[in-house]
Amino acid sequence: MSAPAPSSPAVVDAEPLPRQEEVLTEAALAFVGELHRRFTPRRDELLARRGERRAEIARTSALDFLPETAAIRADDSWKVAPCPAALEDRRVEITGPTDRKMTINALNSGAKVWLADFEDASAPTWENVILGQLNLIDAYTRNIDFTDPHSGKSYALKDDAELATVVMRPRGWHLNERHLQADGTQIPGALVDFGLYFFHNARRLLDLGKGPYFYLPKTESHLEARLWNDVFVFAQDHLGIPQGTVRATVLIETITAAYEMEEILYELRDHASGLNAGRWDYLFSIVKNFRDGGPRFVLPDRNAVTMTAPFMRAYTELLVRTCHKRGAHAIGGMAAFIPSRRDAEVNKVAFEKVRADKDREAGDGFDGSWVAHPDLVPIAMESFDKVLGDRPNQKDRLREDVRVEAADLIAIDSLKAVPTYDGLVNAVQVGIRYIEAWLRGLGAVAIFNLMEDAATAEISRSQIWQWINAGVEFEGGRKATPELAREVAARELAAIREEIGEESFTAGHWQQAHDLLLTVSLDEDYADFLTLPAYEQLRG
Repeated sequence: MSAPAPSSPAVVDAEPLPRQEEVLTEAALAFVGELHRRFTPRRDELLARRGERRAEIARTSALDFLPETAAIRADDSWKVAPCPAALEDRRVEITGPTDRKMTINALNSGAKVWLADFEDASAPTWENVILGQLNLIDAYTRNIDFTDPHSGKSYALKDDAELATVVMRPRGWHLNERHLQADGTQIPGALVDFGLYFFHNARRLLDLGKGPYFYLPKTESHLEARLWNDVFVFAQDHLGIPQGTVRATVLIETITAAYEMEEILYELRDHASGLNAGRWDYLFSIVKNFRDGGPRFVLPDRNAVTMTAPFMRAYTELLVRTCHKRGAHAIGGMAAFIPSRRDAEVNKVAFEKVRADKDREAGDGFDGSWVAHPDLVPIAMESFDKVLGDRPNQKDRLREDVRVEAADLIAIDSLKAVPTYDGLVNAVQVGIRYIEAWLRGLGAVAIFNLMEDAATAEISRSQIWQWINAGVEFEGGRKATPELAREVAARELAAIREEIGEESFTAGHWQQAHDLLLTVSLDEDYADFLTLPAYEQLRG
């Protein structure tokens, strides 16, 4: 007697959404279910391996390049697959969530690439997950427009030739999608996001002269990249798409991945497009992994850790050298500034900082960089135009002058800045304000003229945790303690109540955000990701 056919994924505890049946077709759900059955067990093993590696770092306070993969690094003969035409020129990329207005504005922005984000810039409500997929389908079929209900302003797509190329970012391996389950278990959010997008759009994108392109977040090892590669191979075969159609850019935003950049490209070599330097998550990962490593691993205020810090220079220069050695794009970090409509002086200072940052990246050999707002596209474009001219990239600049030792990547104490009380206040302010918005379903939030996402909240709460557990003493003799953090948080909550008024305060999730920030900042057991306990509180 043959075994019963596996059941398709089921939608659990979710209110029906308009047009969701166009995304959650029987065939699309069956495809996602097959991805889940084939690859979730390996995902689970790799998550367990993360814990084992973190325990080893806690024991040794050290990391090194892997001896078992030395032959891959030493072999100069291999390169990643040739780049598709649509991804040759990536000099400016804009990032943002996939709500309807952002979808139109990002595609129209003048940037070469739009990172369509289902990860840190998107709170994973069921509405954001499903309607985000629908918005991308509608964009590719030119069935999308938007009228702002407050301003009455209408938005529509420009001509196809003027639109950015989409590179979609699914959720990281650690997050599940609780609303979609198969055989009684939650399906990894990464497989839901990838599976639905690939199923509905791979052929359509090929017809448009492009392809299914992805950013892979939170990767911690080359074995996790190998898992993604196997997902790509299966997905292409299953849908009859030519092998190598998928292209993936991996965010090097964990400290462990920084030691495996070549191996990550090697595992994905038939599907690799490049690597990206993701700053805030990278700092968060350093704190997470070396949180009990003593004073030499204590980071100063996040805004004091610029990309010119020696250990950050080591990271970015190694990334450029690695990518160009292997024929891949090197993509720089985020310009997160949000222009002020009221303060021209704030804009002037910020634009100068953005220009200096992008000039440095272009001068270092990066092939492109990120911005968070359309007004920053021309500034970043100018920086790369000056260096690239008519060339689509500078992958021929091999940066053979770069020499990075293992210790250079974790030389945190090479930075002279120290934690400050003002830094603690800022971490609390940004943490509460971001988490409150996230609990309302917003993942990209303008706070103090910066576009913040989940990585911001992670570095904020991680620094509070680290400073308290390291016994940091601020200027003036004040010590980082749980009591001081609670005092600052209570004062910030009262300030927000006064700032927005009682009615808006009560309608929001302010107390809940305050409590959650303190929980993940003060608990003795450090939560691997803030978004895991936060997801349990996210409604919708």
